Amino acid sequence: DVSTTDGYKVRMFCIGFTHKRNNQIKKTSYAQHAQVVNIRAKMVEIMTREVSGGDLRELVNKLLPDSIAKDIEKSCQGIYPLHDVHIRKIKVLKKPKFDINKL
Repeated sequence: DVSTTDGYKVRMFCIGFTHKRNNQIKKTSYAQHAQVVNIRAKMVEIMTREVSGGDLRELVNKLLPDSIAKDIEKSCQGIYPLHDVHIRKIKVLKKPKFDINKL
């Protein structure tokens, strides 16, 4: 749960899939639990940093080219190679109070 600078509180959901190594024969590729925990922590850190730095309009502009997901994918390569990383859903938990007097 992250708050934007203009008062919106949003919850972001991210998904990423592990990637096979080039010389791997095995069909499946699973990350160990500690790696999953580290990847999840890195995802939360990046999403929090990107959202809390701007307003809702900037967040939407970052989501359209999927730049947050690309940033997550690049930073998690050292932990375990990922592919198809996406922000799959965003819930608006709290909207700011709209003040008619400001108009």
